[in-house]
Amino acid sequence: MKKILALLIAAGVSLSAAAAPETYVIDGTHTFPRFEYSHFGFSTQLSRFDTTTGKIVIDKAAKTGSVDVTIDAKSVNTGYATFNNHIQGADFLDTAKYPTITYKSTKLNFNGDALASVDGNLTIKGVTKPVTLTVTSFKCMPHPMLKKEACGANAVAKILRSDFNAGKYAPNVGDEVTLTFAVESIKE
Repeated sequence: MKKILALLIAAGVSLSAAAAPETYVIDGTHTFPRFEYSHFGFSTQLSRFDTTTGKIVIDKAAKTGSVDVTIDAKSVNTGYATFNNHIQGADFLDTAKYPTITYKSTKLNFNGDALASVDGNLTIKGVTKPVTLTVTSFKCMPHPMLKKEACGANAVAKILRSDFNAGKYAPNVGDEVTLTFAVESIKE
């Protein structure tokens, strides 16, 4: 009886170890949040942020985890320095007062073994709103160069910039903004 109990305890410890959450640090050299919007209906403008930090915790067996991302709003890159400064102004991101944009998950949603979406809270200009990111791709594997486990994903969401007190010139400059996140992370 003691042997059976010892085996059951060992199996329980072994199973819980296999289902342990794993922490991945965002690789800022391969992670670029992008945003796009209509510019007077003439074109769709696409810009990005160059500096992103954060962690992703995932327990693949339990299908749980968390996402915690901080974007340096001053790293906005429109491709034109004068416009970068304009976007950082009080009418839009107001980076002097709000230097970061954050996203903190509340739930990871799986479809079978695949990560399908992430529910969370997006904070821009001190305003926090619930935003669901739809995951369009997700892959974990050993990184061929770093020789460590890595995970990458692409996700998309739509927001209204007026919901975050950044609606200057709407509707001429589109209020609806498509957010696209290309993220890569390396296991701690």
